[in-house]
Amino acid sequence: CPRLLELPSSTWLRALLSTHALEKFEQVLDAADVVHLHTPWELSNLQLSTLLHRKQMPYVVTVHGMLDDYSMRQKGAKKRAYLAWGGRRLFRNASAVHFTAAAEREQALPWIPGKYLSVVQACAMDLTPYKNLPGPGPALAAFPQLDSPRQKILFLSRLHPKKGVDLLLRAASLLKSQGFEADLLIAGPGDKVYLCELKQLASQLGVNDSTYFLGMVRGPVKLSLYQLADVFVLPTHQENFGLVLPEALACGTPVVTTRGTDIWRELAEAGATIVNNQPPELARAIAEILSNAEKRHALGEQGREYVKNWLAEEKALAGYEQMYRDTIRHAAESQARI
Repeated sequence: CPRLLELPSSTWLRALLSTHALEKFEQVLDAADVVHLHTPWELSNLQLSTLLHRKQMPYVVTVHGMLDDYSMRQKGAKKRAYLAWGGRRLFRNASAVHFTAAAEREQALPWIPGKYLSVVQACAMDLTPYKNLPGPGPALAAFPQLDSPRQKILFLSRLHPKKGVDLLLRAASLLKSQGFEADLLIAGPGDKVYLCELKQLASQLGVNDSTYFLGMVRGPVKLSLYQLADVFVLPTHQENFGLVLPEALACGTPVVTTRGTDIWRELAEAGATIVNNQPPELARAIAEILSNAEKRHALGEQGREYVKNWLAEEKALAGYEQMYRDTIRHAAESQARI
């Protein structure tokens, strides 16, 4: 069973681990075969990787989309300086680097040259809740204002500028001008100031009467919302794995998204529509799905079947175990060459 070991921060700089934390970490290494670190920007990971390298302990680093083109344009000078200053050491000393999709690896490799093992392995996802879906009932019970014959477009994610919610509102305005009678459901938590900006934009675009901001949703209500929707849209600028996308597919909901998500190739194979994150393209893709019930049903079935095979629990667990075995092997081979 997993065991949680808390590593306290340094008293003079919270981004670093204390000396006591490093000692605690070193004590548990005797029982470990491999270590898995996450994200490139944690100063504490540099501390841990230095310790691991000294002890010749193999470790793998998961990037989590943080070296994607879009991500590297955000505070890019600071990130490049960090990599030059010493951040690349995390990868240079790693035995393996883990990416969740080939598209992520393509964007990240120029930033982290090295002799590590490069692994593409999808995220693990619990598919149990999707075997017996609740139907639209729980969503309608939680949000009775949605009980209407109008078609429904769903966005479900954190409300943040990179998610492209503003683009979806503009696409909804275009659809309205084309005669589509559809409700736009926006579910997810977000900063209050940004939420107000989105509501003001909806009003300016004339879609506030058909746009519903639902806040955070969880559990059966979340699954039910997917089922209530005729199409799920995530017009994101950047997304690593974006669990909401396979979640929607697993609920039988057609998906429209962008190449901003690293798994866009896998999503396309699942039947998702991949577009540039421009309102006219979004509106066109949504309209095509809303106006064809037969296509909606076929896409829903295709998506459910694809996710069931792509993210099957046994396949995911075997993939991670193989990654750890390969990491250990690669470390041993590298050490033998020294």
